[in-house]
Amino acid sequence: MSYKIKTICLQFSLIPLSLLFCLPILAQSDFSAVDQLLKQNQKALGNNFVALVWKDGKILYQKQGSEDFSPKTQASIESAGNWLTAALVMTFVDEGKLSLDDRVTQYIPLFAKYSKSYITIRHCLTNTTGIRAEGKTKFESLEEEINSYASRRDIVTNPGTEFYYSYVGPNIAARVLEIISKKSFDRLIQDRIIRPLKMKGTSFSNEEGGAINPAGGARSTANDYINFLSMLLNNGVFEGRRILSEKAVEELETSQFPATPIKSVPKSLQGVHFSLGSFITESTAAGKSNVLACPNMMGTIPYIDKCRNYAAILIVGKPEEEKKALYQSLKGLIDGAVGGSGCQ
Repeated sequence: MSYKIKTICLQFSLIPLSLLFCLPILAQSDFSAVDQLLKQNQKALGNNFVALVWKDGKILYQKQGSEDFSPKTQASIESAGNWLTAALVMTFVDEGKLSLDDRVTQYIPLFAKYSKSYITIRHCLTNTTGIRAEGKTKFESLEEEINSYASRRDIVTNPGTEFYYSYVGPNIAARVLEIISKKSFDRLIQDRIIRPLKMKGTSFSNEEGGAINPAGGARSTANDYINFLSMLLNNGVFEGRRILSEKAVEELETSQFPATPIKSVPKSLQGVHFSLGSFITESTAAGKSNVLACPNMMGTIPYIDKCRNYAAILIVGKPEEEKKALYQSLKGLIDGAVGGSGCQ
């Protein structure tokens, strides 16, 4: 299966006020500046969007562009599913069934060939495997896809020496989970992440047939993804149930290979560090992760702000172009509406 990296975009448009829905809680938090920013960018944004801001167990802000696109509407979130896949891997680490520094060849012997024997699960989740996928090959299963990477005679660079953003590494890690558990990836993600977090509108099913894509084939809703983000802010606990250990959450949020040269990354994310499945867009003076995000190339931007203790997501149905400046402005205005100071 081939997957193309598409540009990030936030879309919104000016629409009748009767179609813009805001929760009553806005009386306590002033999000009018956020509304104004989105109106100013109406030409670059579309009707099919929904935005949510969550803090302290409740939704502070909710807005949707039309009656047909609500927080319950399922949409393609593509690579924003990377965060979910990384969390799934950490459930196996929590159980002692896997280590991030295990070599892939321990589970898939084919990787012992052609200088690929040093690739670890950590390399897979940080886009530093040294393997690059090219062309438009369609695979019938995840097993077939991963075996094809293992069988290639060439590797571009040694593992851990270059960051190259792609779907290759996360998909290799997902295949390892299938081998360990003897269950399919879609079954595992349902059992360990989706159902426990009440993410009823989330799936990785490939509607076009062929191999499932753990790195870029997710579909979800704003309500669902907020549940996942709230779990991270609650140190791995959702509605009283522990999904991940505190240590696993800390590992997910730790910068990985910060000195590694960046060879390929979306333009809007240049200059940021990568953790496990997400990008660190803000850090404290001491170098500790503050804001983590997993932007999707189709317009979805989920993030958590650990210092202000809130989560937010914007899902957009039809992007056009990258909007880094808009995202930064939106984040700043939400910070102001939420209140509190950031970490130093």
